Amino acid sequence: MCLAIPGEIVEIDDGVATVRIAGSIRKASLLLLPEEPKPGDYVIVHAGFALHVVDPEEAMESLRLIHELASFADEELA
Repeated sequence: MCLAIPGEIVEIDDGVATVRIAGSIRKASLLLLPEEPKPGDYVIVHAGFALHVVDPEEAMESLRLIHELASFADEELA
């Protein structure tokens, strides 16, 4: 299963964003976006590509749900 995760852009260099995802720093290509976002924007990242810009509240809610799902999985494995 694949999962696209929201992250906050902290820096952009030559079409590649440095993105903070749940405390981790990753690189994501901006090649697939119609317009280049700016630092502070949230993007949905999948397989090293930013797929689209999302509203910060939507990004936070998605991250909350992902963390909740992970905690349920942890309980099942315990």
